[in-house]
Amino acid sequence: MSKKEDPRDIDEDAILKGLSPEELDQLEEELQELDPENAILPAGFRQRDQTKKSPTGPFDREALTEYLKKQALDYQDRNDLVPFTREKKGRVFIPKPGQGKIPIHEQISLEPELEEALKNATDAEMCDIAAILGMYTLMSNKQYYDALSCSGTIANKEGINSVVKPDQYKIYPDEPPNPTNVEETLQKIQENDSSLTKVNLNNIKDLPIRTLKEIFQAMKNNSNVRTLSIAATHSSDPVAFVVAEMLQANKSLQSLNIESNFITGHGMKAIIRALVVNTTLTEIKIDNQRQQLGDTVEMEIANMLENNPAILRIGYHFTQQGPRTRAAMAITRNTDILRQQRKR
Repeated sequence: MSKKEDPRDIDEDAILKGLSPEELDQLEEELQELDPENAILPAGFRQRDQTKKSPTGPFDREALTEYLKKQALDYQDRNDLVPFTREKKGRVFIPKPGQGKIPIHEQISLEPELEEALKNATDAEMCDIAAILGMYTLMSNKQYYDALSCSGTIANKEGINSVVKPDQYKIYPDEPPNPTNVEETLQKIQENDSSLTKVNLNNIKDLPIRTLKEIFQAMKNNSNVRTLSIAATHSSDPVAFVVAEMLQANKSLQSLNIESNFITGHGMKAIIRALVVNTTLTEIKIDNQRQQLGDTVEMEIANMLENNPAILRIGYHFTQQGPRTRAAMAITRNTDILRQQRKR
């Protein structure tokens, strides 16, 4: 019995040299790893090339196009199996007498009085009935609510089939301008007039910055004004710095409103820091400035409220949770202190 030959001892190069060209081509086809179901591979890698025919000549696109056109013209069109004659096929539908009506078992019978009332009802009356029954899809919103608002009479005069019209909105007149005489008010503040306890300069758009500064300069020595409001007067940081100086000197002002202006965080810091030493102001409104005051200013406000027991109300919408909570707790504490003082 002969011993089997070890595959590792086979000389592959010698075997390949002994193969003919036909045998080499056959071996190459057998060794190709093809995947016919893989659509991502090119066609040459999905199946073997089985065409051995040599090209008959160079490719000529124009000649191929002319050949296809000539073949299309020479080919006769196929005749239709059924010629088109514009004749209607089949039977024409003719409705039978009574077809399309509500079946008898589905019909609802009403009292003769109701039948007669509905038969003679106008569109407006039917609209009111539909609204009472909750059938709001048969009418517009205006018709529906107009019909519901009726009390014994027909409120909707247009009917169900009327064209939907827009509601007529009420025109409200603009707010009258602020009647405050600025020059006279400034003079009374400077003279410390006892009859002037409330100053309202809100919404005066053309109020000069110089005049606003003079008003707060005069407020430093005024002891009669209790409420001062300059909301929406286009006040900016230069006015805010004078307001801060006034708060440090004034000992009678109780309410200050500087909302809806152009004061930045820099000017607001000066006002807040001045309130730390002010012990008479109980209400301040600073919300709705042209730009957000920022986290640093909100922390300053919270610190001020914690160190100033006199502030009972502050008009400002906090954007951060921490300062908002601290401010609420400080306002609650100040209110409790005031209540305890009143009990004594």
